[in-house]
Amino acid sequence: MITQMKKITFLVTNKEYDQFIDGIRKLGVVHVDQLQSGATSEEFEASKALSERFKNALKELDYAVDSYKVDRTFTAISPASLNHAKLCAEAQSQVEQVESLVSREQDVKRQIEATEKNIKALEPWGEFDFAQVRELEQHGYKVSFFACPNKMFQADWVDQYFATVISEVEKKIYFVTFSPEHPDITAETLELPAKPLSSYEEELEQLKTQLDDIHVNLLSINGMYRDVIQAAQVEVGNDISLSRVHLSYEAVADNALRLMQGWIPAEREEEVTAYLDQNHIFYEVEQPVLEDDVPVEIKNGKFSSLFEPILKMYSLPNYHDLDVTPFFAPFFMLFFGLCMGDAGYGLIILAVSILLFNKLPQEQKPYAKLGIFLGAMTIICGTLTGSFFGIDLTQQEWAFLAPVKKYFINEHNFTLFGYSPMMVISVIIGLIQVLLGMVLAGMKAAKLYGWKFGIGKFSWVTALLSATLLFGLPACGVELPTFVTYIFYALIGVSAIGIFFLNNPAKNPLLNFGTGVWDTYGMATGLLGDLLSYIRLFALGLTGGVLGSVFNSLAIDMTDSLPWTLRWLPMLIILLLGHGINFALCMISSFVHPMRLTFVEFFKNANFEGGGKAYEPFEVKTYKK
Repeated sequence: MITQMKKITFLVTNKEYDQFIDGIRKLGVVHVDQLQSGATSEEFEASKALSERFKNALKELDYAVDSYKVDRTFTAISPASLNHAKLCAEAQSQVEQVESLVSREQDVKRQIEATEKNIKALEPWGEFDFAQVRELEQHGYKVSFFACPNKMFQADWVDQYFATVISEVEKKIYFVTFSPEHPDITAETLELPAKPLSSYEEELEQLKTQLDDIHVNLLSINGMYRDVIQAAQVEVGNDISLSRVHLSYEAVADNALRLMQGWIPAEREEEVTAYLDQNHIFYEVEQPVLEDDVPVEIKNGKFSSLFEPILKMYSLPNYHDLDVTPFFAPFFMLFFGLCMGDAGYGLIILAVSILLFNKLPQEQKPYAKLGIFLGAMTIICGTLTGSFFGIDLTQQEWAFLAPVKKYFINEHNFTLFGYSPMMVISVIIGLIQVLLGMVLAGMKAAKLYGWKFGIGKFSWVTALLSATLLFGLPACGVELPTFVTYIFYALIGVSAIGIFFLNNPAKNPLLNFGTGVWDTYGMATGLLGDLLSYIRLFALGLTGGVLGSVFNSLAIDMTDSLPWTLRWLPMLIILLLGHGINFALCMISSFVHPMRLTFVEFFKNANFEGGGKAYEPFEVKTYKK
C-alpha cells in the first residue's frame, strides 16, 4: 500500500530559519523538496566526499576481515565516549591510516609480484655470483643465457660456443654459452635479473613480513575503530542531509523570506501542523495533484513486505500507481516453486533458510524468512508433481507410495487436452495473473480519472473470462446449462460495447471504435504471446527434474561394476557434484524467470509505470551497532 501524502509549503523569515530547520529535523517527518535545482555548496560537496571515503574505508576493512586471520582480540572504542568533533576527527584520522595502509599494501603486492617473477626466472639457474660473470666478460668472453626444448638442443653448441647445461625443467633445457660474440643459435635468449637468487628470496620474505604487518594494522583498526568510523559516517550523513535542506529554499520578498516545500504522510499531518502553529510558522497544506512528483512510502503486511526488495529491483511505484506487491507476491512464490519443481531441493532451501533465520541479525531476517516461504512452496510443488531429488515418484514401485501415486500431477498419470498437465496449468496460472493485471490497470484508471475510464479494461476482463469459461468448461467435459451459455454470450456482448465504444470516455465514440479495433488486434496477438511465456514454468521444472534424474543414473551406472564397499564413495561424489550443479542452475532460473514474468507480463498488463522516488524524511539519524 502506498502511504497517502500531503504537500506542505512553508514561509519563514531569515531570523526564524535556523530554529525552524532544527524543529522539523527533530520531528523527522518532512521530506524536503530541493527547489534550487542543481545547487550545491562547498560544505555539501566536502561532506559527500568524506562520506565516500568512510564507505570505501569500511569496504577495505571488510575485505581484510574476510581475507586475513589474526589470533588477537582488540578492544573496541565506543563512539558514545566521543563528542561530535572528536568522533569525526578520530574517524578521519583512522580512515587516513586505512588509506595509507591500503596504498602500501598495493605497493608491497606489486613488489612481491616482481620479486616472485625474478625468483622464477633464476630458479633454473640456481645460486651464482654475477661478479664472476662480469669478470669473464672483461676477459673477452660474452656470457649468454638460453632456454630451449629438449629436442632442439644441439650437441655441436658445446664445441662451438662452450654451451653448458645448467638444468632441465619441464622438458626444457637451460644452458649458458661462453664466446666472444653472442651465439647465433635457435634458442630463447634470456635476460636474467641482476641479483643472486638468495637475495631475491630474502627480499621476498621481508616483503611478506611487511604485508603481514599491514594486515595486522588493518585488522587492529577494524577491531578498535570500526564503530567510530560507522558512527562518524552516520554523522556525516546527517551533515549531508542538513546541507541539502539548506539548498532547498527559494528566497522571496527581496531575500527577506524563505520559501520551502515538502511532503508529509497524511496520518502525521496533525502532528506537524501542531508544531508549526505553536511556533507561528506560516504554512499551507494541499492534496497532491497528478503533475506532482510525490515521494513514495510503501507499507505492506508481514508476508507482502518480504517481496518489496524484488519490486525495488524494478522500480518503486510512482505515487499515482498502485502498489502491486501484495498482488504479485503469491504468484512469485508459486512461480519459484514450479521452476525449482523438486521437493528435495525445497527441503534444502527450507533447512538453510531456517538456519540463517536463527543466525542472521534482525535486519537481515526478512531475507531468510522469504527463503522459508520459497522453500516451503518448492516442497509443495515438488510433492504435487512427484519429484524428489530427480526421482520420479510415479515410476517407483515403493509400497508406501502406492495409495498416493495416482494423485501426482504428472503426464504418467493423466494428460489435459493431450498435453502434460503442468504445461496446461502453467498457462492457466498465466491467464489468471494477466487478468488480475488488467483488473489493476482498470482500478488505476478509475482512481486517477474516474470510474468511466476503467470500463475498457474491466470489459476486456469480463469478455476474456466469460469466453474462457464458455469454451473451456465444455472442453473439460463440463456440460453447461443453456441459460448459463446465454449469460456468457450476453456478458461478451455487453463487454464488446465497453471495448469498442467506452474505452476512453474523453473521446468521440466513433474514435473509440477505431481504438477498440486496434486494441482487439493487440490483444489477439499480445495475449497469446504473454500466455505462452508462462510455459517456461513447466519447462524449467521439467528440465531440473530431468537433469537430476540423469545424475542419478550416472551415479548408478558408472559405479555398477564396483563392489558396494568401494562403490558408495564415487557414487556419493557423483550425486553431490551433479545435484550441486543442478541445484545452482535451478536457483538461478527460479529467480530470473519469475522476475521476468512479473516485470514484463504482469507489470505490462497492470499498466505499472514505476519511477517513484523514495520518501526520505529530514531527520537526525543515530548510529546503532
